[in-house]
Amino acid sequence: MKYLIKDTTRKEREEIVRKGLGCDGNECENCSACGLYGAGDMLEVYRDYIDGKKELREISEGFRGGVVK
Repeated sequence: MKYLIKDTTRKEREEIVRKGLGCDGNECENCSACGLYGAGDMLEVYRDYIDGKKELREISEGFRGGVVK
């Protein structure tokens, strides 16, 4: 499957994020990552990817340092 912005539509990118999170973005029973990282709604964290502004890699790199940029 392709993940780069240039190879996907907005709808496909949103589905990639939803599947990657293992939830629908509203129910966090599976992982609680939203609260764990203090990031709020994880779909919002990945909004720049969904909107075609940043690649997944760029956003994920922000988690390594403990800060979402």
